[in-house]
Amino acid sequence: MSEPLTDTAARPAGFEHVSRVLVELGHPHAPQFLAVAARTSQEAADALGVAVGQIAKSVIFRRKADDAAVLVVASGDRRVDEKKVAAQVGAIGRADAEFVKARTGFTIGGVSPVGHTTKPVTLIDRELFRFAEVWAAAGHPNGVFRLAPADLERLTGAPVADVVQPVA
Repeated sequence: MSEPLTDTAARPAGFEHVSRVLVELGHPHAPQFLAVAARTSQEAADALGVAVGQIAKSVIFRRKADDAAVLVVASGDRRVDEKKVAAQVGAIGRADAEFVKARTGFTIGGVSPVGHTTKPVTLIDRELFRFAEVWAAAGHPNGVFRLAPADLERLTGAPVADVVQPVA
């Protein structure tokens, strides 16, 4: 398990932004800045010493009708089913790194479920509720924060939905 860095000087702007947003929203757990980057669910799980399913990964799509960002917060051990997402929000396409940064304010690998530049259309994967505790990105590939899946509903105002492919 990677230890959080204790030196608080020079934290990246995205991490600091998410830290402030979480305080404003009354979230009880401050984000941790890990000594290693956790750009993938597996890297995050390894760094935290948790199951990969406990990683609440943020996947951004581009809604075709209005170019809105669509955020799916999914369990790290599941694959997002784009057809299921589209059935709920309308036709979607892939979002490139430039679109993700412009709409969320975050780079891929550090997209938080909160604190976006432009509020996305958000869906929460019901599979996250298999766990009492999950971890989400905190605005930077090294930043994470702890929460219960129900906290995602409270923090984002988003519905819980079936948005992943069935497990083979």
